[in-house]
Amino acid sequence: MASGSPRKDVNLDMQLLSKPSSPTRNGDMIVDDNYDPHLHRNRPHPTTNFETLVHLLKGSLGTGILAMPQAFYNAGYISGFVNTILIGILCTYCLHVLVQAQYILCKRHRVPILTYPISMKMALEEGPNCLRRFSPYAVVIVDGFMIVYQLGICCVYIVFVATNIKQLVDVYLNLDVKIHCMILLVPLIGINMIRNLKILAPFSTLANLITFVGLGMILYYVLDDLPSLSEREMVTDIGRFPLFFGTTLFALEAVGVIIALENNMATPKSFGGAFGVLNVGMFVIVALYAGMGFIGYWKYGADALGSVTLNLPEMDILSRTIRILFAVAIFISYGLQCYVPVDIIWNVYLVQKYKDSNNKFVYEMLVRIVVVIVTFLLAVAIPRLGLFISLFGALCLSALGIAFPAIMEICVLWPDKLGPGRMILWKDIILILFGIIGLVAGTYTSVRDIIYSFQ
Repeated sequence: MASGSPRKDVNLDMQLLSKPSSPTRNGDMIVDDNYDPHLHRNRPHPTTNFETLVHLLKGSLGTGILAMPQAFYNAGYISGFVNTILIGILCTYCLHVLVQAQYILCKRHRVPILTYPISMKMALEEGPNCLRRFSPYAVVIVDGFMIVYQLGICCVYIVFVATNIKQLVDVYLNLDVKIHCMILLVPLIGINMIRNLKILAPFSTLANLITFVGLGMILYYVLDDLPSLSEREMVTDIGRFPLFFGTTLFALEAVGVIIALENNMATPKSFGGAFGVLNVGMFVIVALYAGMGFIGYWKYGADALGSVTLNLPEMDILSRTIRILFAVAIFISYGLQCYVPVDIIWNVYLVQKYKDSNNKFVYEMLVRIVVVIVTFLLAVAIPRLGLFISLFGALCLSALGIAFPAIMEICVLWPDKLGPGRMILWKDIILILFGIIGLVAGTYTSVRDIIYSFQ
């Protein structure tokens, strides 16, 4: 968890890596039905249901919603609307699968909390024999995908803020977008010094308010003088659909933040359920994304840019205000998104090495600074906002948000809890295949278009 969280979670994970399982006669783990992991959590800065919902909305309501008009251009307004809802349902379902699988593992092993990578490793160790051989690599693989994805989000945020600031100041001083990225470097390092989610909650609330106000102001432009809907495509060429898939998955799926939020809740039982924090948050998010994508594509069509704010009139006072508002909101959100890779790199891989050092705090601050510098360098190297979003959505979230939860569920329920006719097994195999296809097709299309954009 966060740097503000106790180290015992990490130590507990490390102990479980070497702790032998306690099998029954048929090879299944002994499950104590009286043990509830949620009742044994001890978080130093637990978040309330409302704070968790705020973080969830802010973790998803970022640059993704502003990229949805361009995503709809790659799908068509009918295909885009329907598939945004379907992808939203799929993402939400897979997150429920992941959270439930982690709960079963915690209950089975009598531990209060587990991280995503450790859960994956433990699940693989208890799954089919053909999957157990991959368990030694599970932690590094999941951590790797998580770090790359969250760093990708941070890169997108830097490019977004820099691009919008560039449009604001171009009338006075025409500088390259890379210079604006460089100007942001020190402020980004500053916000990344915040060390726990409790402190970030007020900032997330402010960013949410700014985002909703900004979206309302954008609608003022988007809804004005709409062209005939017949001028827009209902369904586009299938070759462009992977870009839609990657962008929408990037926009809707916030698996890294969501797992961190659920682990840090004061009442984690309120996270799931029909009207739990996850469903309520995702319902709002999917509705906003589908609506913005549909209306934005209707307005701008093929001219829709990587962020709809870039389509607004450059000199209008209102449009300039919108760019300022979103630049501030996304800048604030950078701290929340950077929380996850810093947490993984420091708490999982480095904190034990420096636990007895008098300079441990200094080393942690250095890690935070290095992470910001890495995202800055990537943003400067590839300042292609729309393609960046699609690439990281397809590359990382097809695995983290779809395939891996399905694999984990198979392993946790193996061999005799997979339902009649092993329905859960076949369902999860379909999810795994869908995730692999999305990863390969989306990554290939995004990388190809990034290369073309430099030619």
